[in-house]
Amino acid sequence: MKNTIIAFFLGLLLLSFGACKKDVAQDQYEVNPVKLYPSIGAKNKNKTQEQYVSILYTNLFQRALSGNQLVEIIDCLESIGDKELGREVLISNFMNDPQVVLPSDSVMRANPDVFTEQTYERFFVRKPSEAEKTWFRNFIEANPQLSAEMIYFAFALSNEYLYY
Repeated sequence: MKNTIIAFFLGLLLLSFGACKKDVAQDQYEVNPVKLYPSIGAKNKNKTQEQYVSILYTNLFQRALSGNQLVEIIDCLESIGDKELGREVLISNFMNDPQVVLPSDSVMRANPDVFTEQTYERFFVRKPSEAEKTWFRNFIEANPQLSAEMIYFAFALSNEYLYY
């Protein structure tokens, strides 16, 4: 009987060391990587007005738009009959906000290729082709009055920006 009790406790002791172990995984909070589109041809879904406004706000301010602000903006846009005019007014209002996150013109002119790549990825979620980079480099260098704000405005108003 004594041997049975010792064997039982010995078995219990072995099970406690070899059985379940606490998983010591650390919580990780990461941003999921965004898959870039290979080209404009891969975009075939039209953004809803809510998606357009939310994504535009995030691209320009680098933070999310609150639900209340989104509802107010959508109500305002719906009161304007011309959708393109509404988008122009919206972009203009966003650009006039002091909290908008824009690169400086000197950064844009210092390295037009990097500026172009970052702008394409930010707005179009794709890399520019070599032809697009060359065109933008030449356009930026040939137009000293051109600002980063003007380019961001054009990207946000482009037809490609309406699709995902």
